[in-house]
Amino acid sequence: MILTNTETYGEELVADAYFLPTAAVGQKAGDAIKSYIASDSNPTATISLGETEVGVQPSPVVAAFSSRGPNSVTPEVLKPDLIAPGMNILAGWTGAVGPTGLPEDKRSVVFNIISGTSMSCPHVSGLAALVKAAHPDWSPAAIKSALMTTAYSNYKTGETIEDVSTGSAATPFDYGAGHVDPVAALDPGLVYDLAVEDYLSFLCALNYSASKIKQTTTKDFTCDSSKKYSLGNLNYPSFSLALDTSSGQGGGTGASTTLKYTRTLTNVGAPATYKVSMSSLTRSVKMSVEPESLSFSDAYEKKTYTVTFVASSLPSGTASFGRLEWSDGKHIVGSPIAYTWI
Repeated sequence: MILTNTETYGEELVADAYFLPTAAVGQKAGDAIKSYIASDSNPTATISLGETEVGVQPSPVVAAFSSRGPNSVTPEVLKPDLIAPGMNILAGWTGAVGPTGLPEDKRSVVFNIISGTSMSCPHVSGLAALVKAAHPDWSPAAIKSALMTTAYSNYKTGETIEDVSTGSAATPFDYGAGHVDPVAALDPGLVYDLAVEDYLSFLCALNYSASKIKQTTTKDFTCDSSKKYSLGNLNYPSFSLALDTSSGQGGGTGASTTLKYTRTLTNVGAPATYKVSMSSLTRSVKMSVEPESLSFSDAYEKKTYTVTFVASSLPSGTASFGRLEWSDGKHIVGSPIAYTWI
């Protein structure tokens, strides 16, 4: 059997197990094969021995099946967070299930090749355990921050990681903060930490009632009616703006809107001074940071900064991206920024 990709999966080849002898080919080869079959009254095919290829570029790429953003439930939180190896992963396999996973498959193998977010998940879980082993006093949020702010989104050539489903450059809606870098995550310099109270405030910003908070967290907590809660102020390692310029949200006039997001960084490295840099793919959003430098003299010292975004009106459904980085010359603490006009 020859299994050919459609346009959705392009040239991505997933090494799935099949009952029948199967050759999987990309869309281009598949189109050529179908054209040949249609043009020849007696088409033939030959199976020949292949060769292992190493150093295939570009690598990594965002798989066609990878989960994508934007976040449809809470657009103020950028998703996905990051990406990790999940394509054609060779690993041990239980003998209780055949390689296809189907109940009819009675074959028994000790290894199998599997693809999916279910494969990237154990990679990230293992990296989180690695960071936890090196820093046992770090919170889950600090570990997550370390993995996100040290992730990379460009190849060594400087080009952006490719989205294999389109053949074009991927965006933070595809890779989040980027592809994990285990070594860099062990020494992130600064982290965006979160405590239980931060998550409770986030639920308050979502207008959760006390009973709903109890149901969700098992905690007795009532939101302070005199306090203004903000979804954008969750101390997350990324930024996501849902821009409703038609209503002039955040003090806008209808033609533009202004949003201010506050973040707190915790020093987990040596004393240092970090300076901020910003970049954007659109001129329709102006960014400024106050203060522009943060000096840390002690371990676990915290410093807060505010980012002001001034966005011009654009058609609903428009999206663009930016980036904010803090650096002391040794560490780069990077945060992706997503803008979506609604």
